[in-house]
Order: sequence, then structure tokens, then C-alpha cells
Amino acid sequence: MNIPESIKAHIKGKAYSLNKVGMSGAKILCFDDMVLKIEPFGEEANQEYEKMLWLNGRLPVPEILCREVEEDKSYLLMSRMPGEMACSDKYFYEPEKLVRLLAEGLQMLWRLDIHGCPFLNDTQNKLRLAEIQVKNGWCDLENVEPETYGEDGFQGPEELLEWLKTHQPEEKLVFSHGDFCLPNLFFENGRVSGFIDLGNCGMADKYQDVALCYRSLKHNLNGEYGRKVNTEIRAERLFEELGLEPDWEKINYYILLDELF
Repeated sequence: MNIPESIKAHIKGKAYSLNKVGMSGAKILCFDDMVLKIEPFGEEANQEYEKMLWLNGRLPVPEILCREVEEDKSYLLMSRMPGEMACSDKYFYEPEKLVRLLAEGLQMLWRLDIHGCPFLNDTQNKLRLAEIQVKNGWCDLENVEPETYGEDGFQGPEELLEWLKTHQPEEKLVFSHGDFCLPNLFFENGRVSGFIDLGNCGMADKYQDVALCYRSLKHNLNGEYGRKVNTEIRAERLFEELGLEPDWEKINYYILLDELF
């Protein structure tokens, strides 16, 4: 594996494992105290680097140890978040604690002062990026909700994109993670200890996060990732923990928007 010399100086032959959790498409090497993310260099990879710098001291995010770009690849070496992923067995079998901590993570994001935040990831920006995805044929047609495409759904990504353009919801901006799924949160000692995979964060409507959190929680509880079905709690418990009357139109909209990525 070709790794820049500056990165090698930090790694120094340390043992690592490959992280196969999540769907980012990047290669993730996990060391005892560090994580190396290798992915094609592009807008999202560069944005993640800049956003992590901005978020340092504002939210519990990884510390950047070294960053290099070589041969159209981004190499981002960062500190490893303490604790365990929200999708770990520990929290799957303690669903009340899981939902409470997910709600806490959402509220931590929303409490962040967005005055002067240089990153906008509202619906207009997401649609701009979605159009690039559709035009290049990059949309993942396998990892989608079963009702998105087909006889009772959309005929394809092009039709879905047009529908999304004409049904944009009114937005109220907060700070949004942008991909608030269980593998992207870490918990330790009964608190949120870290956020990762931050390339899509920025100012957006809070339902961008609510929708993807709800979907991720529902899939985990339904046993869709190799576990048995957890019947102790329903994903809708998230709304109760947030004290939120769910806006299902927005939830469905942002889930559909994410289908194009």
C-alpha cells in the first residue's frame, strides 16, 4: 500500500485493522490510537478536512494528526475517538440508553452557535451535489429503501431528483452532521464522546439529521445488519426523547434525498 512518508512517520509499522462498518466507500485503517482514512481526493474529502479544523474545540471530533494528498488520493490521519460506536452490541442491547444518547448527540449539534459558520449544506447544496451524482451515474441503487424505486416508487434517480427539486421543504438552519447514522457516533461512560465522518456537516435543517438518524435506528432495531430483531423499543421513541412532534413530510423528503448519494 502506497502511503505518504509523512503519514508513515506517524504510523511507524503499527498494527491496524480495517474498519468495514458504514458505507462511506473510503478505506479506513484503525490503529490503537489513530485512524487513517484513504479516499479519492475531491470536494467532500477536502471539505471534511476543513470542517474538522473548524469544529475542533466546538464539538468532540477527531484531532487531525497529518493530512496529505498524493496521486489524487486524500490521506487523513486523525486521533481515534474514545468509546464505542452507537451501532455496537453494547448499545443495541440497551436500546433505551441508545435512543437517549442519539437524542443527546442531535441536541449537541443543534446547540452549536452557527454564527459565522462557513459551511452551508442546506437542501439547495444537497440538490446540487445530487445532480452531479445522477448525471455521472454514481447513485447507489442497491442500498436504498425498498419502496423508493419500482412499481409504486420512482422510475429511477432522474425522476426522483426532479421530484425533490419541486418539493423542497421550508428550512430552519441549525448545525447538522449531514450523515447522522449510528456508525458515525461514539459513546463512552453514558455520554456522547465523538462524531466522525464529517464531510457533509454544515448549516442545514435539523430534519436532515432527524431523518437519517431515524432510518439508521430503525434498520438496526429491525435486524437488518445481521442481528436478531430488537423488539424492546421502536425507532419512533427517538421523537419522544427529543420532545419532537415528527414532521413526516420532511423525514420522508430527506430520506429520499439521501437515496441519491
